[in-house]
Amino acid sequence: MSQTNTPDHASQQLKRAVLSSFVGAVLEWYDFFLYGAVAGLVFGTLYFPNFDPVVATILSYATFAVGYVGRALGGIIFGHFGDKLGRKKMLVLTLYIMGVGTCAIGLIPTFDQIGIWAPILLIICRLAQGLGLGGEWGGAILMSVESAPRHKRAFYGTLPQLGLAVGLLMASGVIGLLSMTLTNEQFMSWGWRAAFITSIVLLFVGSYIRSKVTETEDFAEVKANNAEVKAPLLTAFKKYPQMMIAAMGARCIDGVAFATFSVYSLTFLTTHGMERSTALMVVTAASLIMGICMPFWGIVADRIGKTRTFGQNAFMLAFLSFLAFWLFQNFAHSFIMATVGLGLTFGVVYSGIFGVMSSMFAESFPPAVRYSGMSFVYQVSGIPTAGFAPMIATALVEWNGGSPWYLCAYICGVGLMSALCCIWMHRLLRRGYCDR
Repeated sequence: MSQTNTPDHASQQLKRAVLSSFVGAVLEWYDFFLYGAVAGLVFGTLYFPNFDPVVATILSYATFAVGYVGRALGGIIFGHFGDKLGRKKMLVLTLYIMGVGTCAIGLIPTFDQIGIWAPILLIICRLAQGLGLGGEWGGAILMSVESAPRHKRAFYGTLPQLGLAVGLLMASGVIGLLSMTLTNEQFMSWGWRAAFITSIVLLFVGSYIRSKVTETEDFAEVKANNAEVKAPLLTAFKKYPQMMIAAMGARCIDGVAFATFSVYSLTFLTTHGMERSTALMVVTAASLIMGICMPFWGIVADRIGKTRTFGQNAFMLAFLSFLAFWLFQNFAHSFIMATVGLGLTFGVVYSGIFGVMSSMFAESFPPAVRYSGMSFVYQVSGIPTAGFAPMIATALVEWNGGSPWYLCAYICGVGLMSALCCIWMHRLLRRGYCDR
């Protein structure tokens, strides 16, 4: 038996793959969430000062949506090369793109200083963030899932997804700490910038760890068998169109719920009387709950099935959003009640969606087109869902006179649609649709 095939080597590779995926995901999600946390609190004032406050908030969230356009492009570009050249090379490159874009955001002058160039530069840097994360996500997931035993792939697939919870925990925690220790003038002047600029240190840590991993066995088999395809994404659409559509539909609730509860909830709570630092701590607490629950959902999914676990949580989230926003509206001054609402929906139920989604999408496509297929599904469907959700949420609440019920109905409809798409995916997989 060769050294590369021994159980000890496989175990070491799995540990390295999981660690590199997790640490890199933490750094990338920290950078990405940092923007989301600051968008509704700072950018409307500094980069769109000549507009009505509601319009300025929507415009600042529009730059948030630009990141999702970048993520789609990154998923397509790096997904292609990830299927052709390997997962590892794309992971290192995308990490640098993300890190440089994030650091640059902290250096952009305000609208009062350089005029229209301020929001333009903000959009360019946000696009770079999106490109990096769009290419990184699929590779990080596949490094863990393809290195794991088949009967534990859902569990190991949740570990890089924990990067979302930890990255959000770090981003909201840092902004919350700065909000509590600095005056409002200091925070608006330089405090928020420090959080972006110091992320350059995390960039070097993540790139060093990722340089130590090797390629996954699934990709190595594709290369060894000369099973590569010339155009992986085109092949995925040509051979597996039903799975592409069903997976994109299932992904919708993830995008809407994530952007609504991790980003827009900050705006909703603060406009209903909660202090900014307290609202950030509510998100921090919910992120901690998510980090605890996500591996649990991976174990459940390995036992009862990935599509079933995802679909059941999508169904529950569709209706629990009403409870969460009722608590936000009526107990906006209560840290405990707001944490109950966000912790239940975002921390517990949403973690069963986001955590399981990675392995569910990975196993929906064969290895030769897997990076491209799952990256396209995840990133492109995020544009109309997660990318525009904060703007849609702001508009729906404004149209309803400040009440959240139009927004909750929107979340409910998307959740039910995603649950139905999971049933479709389950039936396709049962009849071996993607094994052809």
